Amino acid sequence: FHNGEFWNFYSGFDGAAWYTGVAMSPDGVSWTRRGRVLAPDPNTWDRGYIAANGSALWHNGEFHYWYEAGDRDGAKRIGLARSSDGLHFRKESKPVLDVGPYRSWDESAVADPYVMEAGGWLYMYYLGQDRAVPPHQRIGVARSPDGLSWEKLRSNPIVDMAPPGLGAMDENGAGEPAVFVWREHYWMLITGRDVYEHRRLAALWSNDGIHWTRQPREFAGDQFWNRAVICDPTVLVDAASMRVWFGGGDVARNDEGLHGQIGVGSLQ
Repeated sequence: FHNGEFWNFYSGFDGAAWYTGVAMSPDGVSWTRRGRVLAPDPNTWDRGYIAANGSALWHNGEFHYWYEAGDRDGAKRIGLARSSDGLHFRKESKPVLDVGPYRSWDESAVADPYVMEAGGWLYMYYLGQDRAVPPHQRIGVARSPDGLSWEKLRSNPIVDMAPPGLGAMDENGAGEPAVFVWREHYWMLITGRDVYEHRRLAALWSNDGIHWTRQPREFAGDQFWNRAVICDPTVLVDAASMRVWFGGGDVARNDEGLHGQIGVGSLQ
């Protein structure tokens, strides 16, 4: 929420690549598209497949947008683009968060950043993948004084996926974190992928943003358009409510064929 309007930096797929667009709204429900604002470039490090799945924050007088980048078959990394008006962005020339070393929990990909400010630091919660087949998908955190130089915490990963064979909602992976503060605790919504690629949301809470306790309740889609998938949450908290914008789809798949749309709800 900035200058009296809601800003939605959303991901769109044109059949060949993922881009970031922006839409604006006076109430968070009715949106006006303002067009594409970020695209992958095959001639640079982001390799021409994705410049999307990002997290926006108004910081030091401009929009900072941390985004996922990479090619379809290569490692995913996180870049940063900045803009004074939210419509024209300039990219950093190299990733700001790279994959981990050989045999680390995030050696194959770092993706789906979610950035928040706390105690004079910026904290980035992100998805990491190892090189297992299929890859294990977990959540870690890094911190930065400026949004450019990031230090991964040694306690990573901070949220693990469920063990196999239990039929859990995140048996195929936990990711897409959204972190916010409510009633003097940190809260996190995550997307869990089960063995059939249905996706649901789960909530966790923490005293310090590092050590998390999962809540028993899960959130699933209850309408035709999101009956198979709800994912990618973003949360805004004010005095009256906790509003959640989320992605949804009617097909349980692990690729772009979800018929993806965006919805809004509230946490209670």
